[in-house]
Amino acid sequence: MKTIPAFFSATVDQFRYAPLVIQIAVAFTVIAVSMTAIAYISILINRYRSYRRDKKLAALHPMIDDLLTEHILMNEALYTDEPVEAAVPVEVFDKPVFEKRWARQVLIQRLMQYRDNVQGAMGGQLRSLYLQLGLDKDSLKKLKSSRWNHKIQALGELTNMDVPIADVIILPLTNSRNRELRATARHAYIKLSKNEPFKFFDVATEPLLLWDQVELFRIISTTDRISIPNFAQWITYSSNKSIISFCLKLVEHYQQLSAVPAVIKLLDTRDHYLRANAINCLGKLRIEHVEDKLLSMYDSQPHHCRTEILKAFGRISSGKQVEFLRQEFLHSSDFEIRKHAAKSLINNQWAAGPVIQELVDTATRENKLILKHCMNPLIKF
Repeated sequence: MKTIPAFFSATVDQFRYAPLVIQIAVAFTVIAVSMTAIAYISILINRYRSYRRDKKLAALHPMIDDLLTEHILMNEALYTDEPVEAAVPVEVFDKPVFEKRWARQVLIQRLMQYRDNVQGAMGGQLRSLYLQLGLDKDSLKKLKSSRWNHKIQALGELTNMDVPIADVIILPLTNSRNRELRATARHAYIKLSKNEPFKFFDVATEPLLLWDQVELFRIISTTDRISIPNFAQWITYSSNKSIISFCLKLVEHYQQLSAVPAVIKLLDTRDHYLRANAINCLGKLRIEHVEDKLLSMYDSQPHHCRTEILKAFGRISSGKQVEFLRQEFLHSSDFEIRKHAAKSLINNQWAAGPVIQELVDTATRENKLILKHCMNPLIKF
């Protein structure tokens, strides 16, 4: 009877002298079986860990909920207009389980969930408890981690609990190469910085993607007591085109007429996308004195800048450009140009009534359809 070493030695010899096709087939078979075994073992380990975690959470969540309900949600003093000075009794959380890191993390997440659903004094008490238990130190430790997902988690916790973060720590994160970390850090900076919430615009070299701009705009417009600066400084000096484009949108939203000179200077930029954004901003701000400049530059502009100029004339609605709009509507071969010229004529109807009626009576069938389409008040640019 062969011993195990002898069996393996014979098997290796057979493999060594077998045809190449057999060797390759055996190698692939061994690799496939090994990978399948590893995959099944990993799945079993992960399921076991998930089971253990769910079991721990099933016991810990009710305990945390009972403590928070008894000492915060059911605290009658929080339902009055009187200021609440008494802090939550920290000693009730002095339990062995909260000495473990995973349990402290569960407590942080539970506090965040509660704070998202309450306001006023209750929210203040939850924040106070977070600080009294030293959970902010746990979050700051994660913020210094080398793993980007830990940094994102820490930023979410500190932002939720309104805990300030030093500029020297958070500003470099606003320019991180990781898009998700970069966006989270910018959102956190706006929410946490009381004096200069837009300072990260000065150091931003990575672009503000469209979704980032949507999220930033939502945060800026919904954050209470945010300090709004003059966005002209970034329109004039920033080398980041996405920052300039975003600032133009903010100028329009906040109706910052003080930034108009900076926006007008942007009409001379070589970047025709920024030029189009500047024209769009001036039109929405209804800056009448810029119409002559827009008219003089019209013929030298690319298509999308021309359409923005036509829309600006409709938004400003001064009545001075009626004849120009009429000519563009009648003689342009581009459908988009004719459509926007017609819409701007309709917006200038107070001064262009007879012209519009003449066009309706004499225009071609296609142009009549364009005019009737633009006369619908539900149709916007």
